[in-house]
Amino acid sequence: MSQQKMIEVNDLVKIYHSKRRTGLFRSQKNEVEALRGVSFFVNQGEIFGLLGPNGAGKTTLIKILTTLLLPTSGTAKVNEFTLDQDKQVKASIGAMLMGERGLYWKLTGRENLEYFGALYHVPKKVRRERIDNLIDLLELEKIADRTVETYSSGQKMKMVFARALINNAPILMLDEPTNTLDVKEARRLRKIVKEHNESENKTIIYCTHQMYEAEELCHRVAIIDHGRIIALDDPEELKDGLEQSDILSIEGTIPEEARFAVNSLPGVTSANILVKRSNNGSTEEKPYLSVVCEDSRQILPDLISTLNIKGAIIRNIDKQETTLEDVFVNITGRSLMDDTRQSETSN
Repeated sequence: MSQQKMIEVNDLVKIYHSKRRTGLFRSQKNEVEALRGVSFFVNQGEIFGLLGPNGAGKTTLIKILTTLLLPTSGTAKVNEFTLDQDKQVKASIGAMLMGERGLYWKLTGRENLEYFGALYHVPKKVRRERIDNLIDLLELEKIADRTVETYSSGQKMKMVFARALINNAPILMLDEPTNTLDVKEARRLRKIVKEHNESENKTIIYCTHQMYEAEELCHRVAIIDHGRIIALDDPEELKDGLEQSDILSIEGTIPEEARFAVNSLPGVTSANILVKRSNNGSTEEKPYLSVVCEDSRQILPDLISTLNIKGAIIRNIDKQETTLEDVFVNITGRSLMDDTRQSETSN
């Protein structure tokens, strides 16, 4: 892998200003720090993951790197161009922002791809061939000549992904690209991302709050929370930092009082209610108690006794492998599925 830096971010800060109503005719100025001194770099040919809960600052960061937002302070370079060189930056990237925006709903999917291909100055002959290839690659044949307003949410997301690929840029920035896709289509999209990285040496920033996506795709992962990068390394190194601890997964009915009591036991580092999902992206959810401890065999009798006393019903206890979710929980005490925006406080 080449060590040329395709993206360089130095101490980026973004503060949003708004007004919060405090009475019928009164309001108070409100500040939200979406980014708080973010710094990192991405090498050429690297899939760099931004892993964090909703509201952590991932979308704000991508909007700044695509020149849609100005930072409050700090600097960044994309393909060696500074952010004020917006034409060169935009020509260097294919971007897929979170949600279904970025398409003209009164046009067909094919017409959208034609329009954006022309906007990026893709020659007509190349454009037509590339559109046909993308429609085939993403299995969009049945909907390509229908207007976008008739698409389902998943179909719109696939078309937005096709739009991000139309200019064949050296850098892809993907913000929660599988957000509304079903399991099969999400798996297909991740496969295409990996193939583009391996066969065309594309540099990719992949934003997600799904731990298994980051583990499957990313060479390095930056874990972001409340606008700060709190950990950055390759996934295995991040997990290795926790492997001196044991992690127990306890399924059943666990009252909050029981979780709190377990958290206070000697030898327990943390105890949190998490949600178990299938690694293939299934939407099936099973709450469980995740207990990080020094020696599971030593604390197990006290753990079971404490849970029983506090009214828990235990169905199963397993010792589990460390995941990036465990890394995040160990640092923050919260799950990746928590929405950071709900815990924001006004300044």
